[in-house]
Amino acid sequence: MSLGWVLLLPFAGSALAAVLPTRARNQESLLAAAVALATAVPLAMLFPQVAAGGVVSHRIAWLPSLGLDLVIRVDGFAWMFAMLVTVIGALVVIYARYYLSAEDPAARFYSLLLGFMGSMLGVVLSGNLVQLVVFWELTSLFSFLLIGYWHHRKEARRGARIAFVVTATGGLALLAGVMLIGQIVGSYELDDVLLAGARVRAHEWYPLALGLVLLGALTKSAQFPFHFWLPHAMAAPTPVSAYLHSATMVKAGVFLLARLWPVLAGTDMWFWIVGGAGVVTLLLGAYAAMFQNDLKGLLAYSTISHLGLITLLLGLNSTLAAVAAVFHMMNHATFKASLFMAVGIIDHETGTRDMRRLDGLYRYMPSTARLAMVACAAMAGVPLLNGFLSKEMFFAETVFVQGQPWLESALPAIATVYGVFAVVYSLRFGHDVFFGPPPTCPRVPEEPVHWMRAPIALLVLACLTVGIVPNWAIGDVLRAAADPVVGRHLPAFSLAIWHGFTAPLAMSLVAMVGGIGVYLAFGERFKQRTSRDTPLIGGLDGKRLFEVVLAQLTQAARRATRLASSRHLQTQVLWMLVVAGAAGLGSTLVVPLEWGDRERVPATPEFVLLWSIGAAAAVGAAWQAKFHRLVALMLLSLVGIVLCLTFAWFSAPDLALTQLAVEAVTAVLFLLGLRWLPKRFVLDDPRTRWRARWRRQRDFVLAVLAGAGLASLSYAMLTRTAPQSISPFYLARALPEGGGTNVVNVMLVDFRAFDTLGEITVLGIVGLTVFALLRRFRPPREVIELPPQQLAARSLSSSDLLRAPDPDEDEGGHPHGYLMVPAVLVRLVLPIAIVVAVHLFLRGHNQPGGGFVAGLVVAIAFVVQYMVGGTQWVEERVNLRPPRWIAWGLILAVLTGLGSLLFGHPFLTTHTAHVTLPVIGELHVPSATLFDLGVMAVVVGSTLLLLTALAHQSLRARRRPRAAPVEAPVEEAA
Repeated sequence: MSLGWVLLLPFAGSALAAVLPTRARNQESLLAAAVALATAVPLAMLFPQVAAGGVVSHRIAWLPSLGLDLVIRVDGFAWMFAMLVTVIGALVVIYARYYLSAEDPAARFYSLLLGFMGSMLGVVLSGNLVQLVVFWELTSLFSFLLIGYWHHRKEARRGARIAFVVTATGGLALLAGVMLIGQIVGSYELDDVLLAGARVRAHEWYPLALGLVLLGALTKSAQFPFHFWLPHAMAAPTPVSAYLHSATMVKAGVFLLARLWPVLAGTDMWFWIVGGAGVVTLLLGAYAAMFQNDLKGLLAYSTISHLGLITLLLGLNSTLAAVAAVFHMMNHATFKASLFMAVGIIDHETGTRDMRRLDGLYRYMPSTARLAMVACAAMAGVPLLNGFLSKEMFFAETVFVQGQPWLESALPAIATVYGVFAVVYSLRFGHDVFFGPPPTCPRVPEEPVHWMRAPIALLVLACLTVGIVPNWAIGDVLRAAADPVVGRHLPAFSLAIWHGFTAPLAMSLVAMVGGIGVYLAFGERFKQRTSRDTPLIGGLDGKRLFEVVLAQLTQAARRATRLASSRHLQTQVLWMLVVAGAAGLGSTLVVPLEWGDRERVPATPEFVLLWSIGAAAAVGAAWQAKFHRLVALMLLSLVGIVLCLTFAWFSAPDLALTQLAVEAVTAVLFLLGLRWLPKRFVLDDPRTRWRARWRRQRDFVLAVLAGAGLASLSYAMLTRTAPQSISPFYLARALPEGGGTNVVNVMLVDFRAFDTLGEITVLGIVGLTVFALLRRFRPPREVIELPPQQLAARSLSSSDLLRAPDPDEDEGGHPHGYLMVPAVLVRLVLPIAIVVAVHLFLRGHNQPGGGFVAGLVVAIAFVVQYMVGGTQWVEERVNLRPPRWIAWGLILAVLTGLGSLLFGHPFLTTHTAHVTLPVIGELHVPSATLFDLGVMAVVVGSTLLLLTALAHQSLRARRRPRAAPVEAPVEEAA
């Protein structure tokens, strides 16, 4: 299987899971498990190549001109992480099948989980730094949705928001750091960057690039001072916590530190920043974990501590420490995933995670208890388990670190204290929960179904196997994974269980005995405290600090907005024009405003007459805007028609055709908007009248200056000859390379199709945003409360664009009276308009037309139906669903671009097929036609959504309940 399919498969599974029945847990879990295993198998088959030091890569051309290709790169380190992501993902999927309740929307869960799996695979398999950042932010997005899966819970929404703000902000910093590294190296390719470590570290931008990259990595892996978001992410379902905190989300930060270790490590700055953050996080997380009474909270803080351990190892600037970090990444993933799943079983069967209510569960759940206790022992670093081996390597690195004398003494002491804390919180989990008096939990506990325990059993088996026979079980994998991290200079190391009586062994014994002693002495006191009562750090609430900072920033932004902006549209436009005018005048100081020597086009009498009409209409529209809005709109439309004729005059039929359709849509949009503007009011105060008169005079002068300035700039540009015009490039290549003679259309759907894709995406977003905003909009009260006669008289259109049902209509919806003829004609025109749109669409590649103008024609045809027939009549007979037009249009455009990848061409590369049909003859069918069809669908959907969303206010105005009239009291007859 191609590596491209390995990366695409989880996202395809995510899309498929989203459309399955909401609560079809069996189908969705089987699909998710099959996707995870189908991704893991081809990756596993690559191990012989990566174990030999090879790098397997696959390049998909994306934007070659910018040096941005989609590169999937698998070396030993990426292979190890990808296997963790897929294998543990498959186990989590199986576990989640039995964890989720029947009421939980399983389709959304598995869809998000598979999307997160694909995003994490994209991070670890990226061979391009910009590509890595894109998938990095996708992990933040999917984790936000997964943490907030139970969105009806306040803590889930808050935890998701905190996690997203922290990690996404770090992602923006990472993007800036990646940009700097790319500029230093001259490439964003990971292979090039890994070979340029000395150049990066010697560059003057190194401190800034290092700080930005570390900001991204430390926020993602919840390192101090950004550690506070991870405990609040425990509001997610336990399968999500098991996946995010063992092999994916929080490991992304330490993965990045290890990935860029050959490039950024080896300096004092790296040592003090990375090592310092690791030391503080290591101790802080382990210390706080001892005082947690929520099982997931205990595991969350222990995860923070273990991530600090990995970060500290990577910060020591030692190759052996980097190997130990990679080893602990694997070990931590196995025992932490199993522990989270065990917590989920306990919560699922007892109804609580409060350790103060959980005692003696061993007699009720012996199998689960044995599995969880083995995993706890691995977390504590007990011999014959995998956690012991990596902990010994960590202790050894702290003992043999070289530096200042105080540092050589402090690091082993810190590591030993951490070991004591780790034993204490592991004992709290293993002993307090499973031994002691009977529990006081809400439900009588019992063993879960076998398949819910099976993933834990497999992970615990891995802990035992690696701990007992490490060289056989993990030796080759560790060597393959650590080799790329240390820059192909793998140091000698031993995974033997016994190395004799050494300093690291003595530290382990001290930590073990000390931890047991602390637990026996203070175990009951730990239960009596809450996380806020934690000695020394109980008052340090990271969430509260985060919310205070966020509130202060929001308040500062509001104050700045009040000072620098206004809620009045007139003031906003004023400052926009003033700033733009100042920028334009300032640019003339650099480039003088001079006329060019290009040959002028002679002004014929017809052309002068045409522009005189346009100028008179423009002035008249500006003047009538004060007195009669409908007249102003008509004159403004006349200006648009003059512009269309000007385009046609200068041999730009595409622009003329598009402008004509846009004018029609714009006229309807203005009608709808002006319909709900408040009416003019008379100013009685003389001072107010004077200020209004002065404001109008000021706006008049500003409008004249802005218009004159734009006219001067336009004239200066048109009279100059471009030194390097791009038009010959498109004119020469439109037909042979784009397969069309309409250069404008070929540019839009071929040469600049990526720009067009971005533009239709923005158009779709605008349509959906306006729709969402107008759902909360209500017409002004002064309009709604008018009597029906005045309301009808205020209509800007004789048909009232979205009119309410007329009692004079017959059963077929045909109105009697003055609207009968337009109604019949418009319904006959609809199929003709559709045919015209199809004609414009099909001829667009060689003649004036295309998907954009065809979409506008279709939208206008439907809007006219609304205008004459009314909203209810049309929507009862035609289910248009504009959002689906937008969605399918974007999907079709993207799939067209992806189709070129299947044939080894860059994204959105066009190919023209020549087909000969009977009678019809030879047809030229470019693949850009499908892309243009997507453009047409988005234009239709966005236009209809904009217009109908605004026009629906008419129905809301009429549906608003009115107060019942108060009847006068009737006097009784004497």
